[in-house]
Amino acid sequence: MKVFNLEQAIKKIAEQKRQDKKIVLVGGCFDVLHPGHVRFLEEAKKTGDILVVALESDQKVKMLKGLGRPVFLQEERAEMLSALSSVDMVILLPMMVGGKPYSEMVEAIKPEVIAVTDDDPLLKKKKMEAERYGGKLEIVISRLTKYSTTSLIKNGLNF
Repeated sequence: MKVFNLEQAIKKIAEQKRQDKKIVLVGGCFDVLHPGHVRFLEEAKKTGDILVVALESDQKVKMLKGLGRPVFLQEERAEMLSALSSVDMVILLPMMVGGKPYSEMVEAIKPEVIAVTDDDPLLKKKKMEAERYGGKLEIVISRLTKYSTTSLIKNGLNF
């Protein structure tokens, strides 16, 4: 099983850490899985042993992306992500607003790496979070704008 709620994931990650596994954390909506997502996740996996995807809730995706989103429900997005060989765990995040719940999640997980794209709007904050718990921030790939989910939906999935 690869899909967990936050409480289950924290316990599972603690088990992995006791086995000296290096935890890599990524987060996002992953609403319409596309090659940009796959490449990002593959590169993130290379930075550690266990790749953990913190998957935003349906409510958060709607808040961030607007009406008509998410295209796929959180459980469906988790199913697609968990089918990827690069992904070891998917955390079904509850609705989170503001930085405190995310900081608390990072504190509980204490990943050795937080992997991001080069255009992550929270780059500085994530770097501070990672360093606070003894980890590091890794920019693993440049964002592939050709595959933006929002653009793909707007343009009828034409590449």
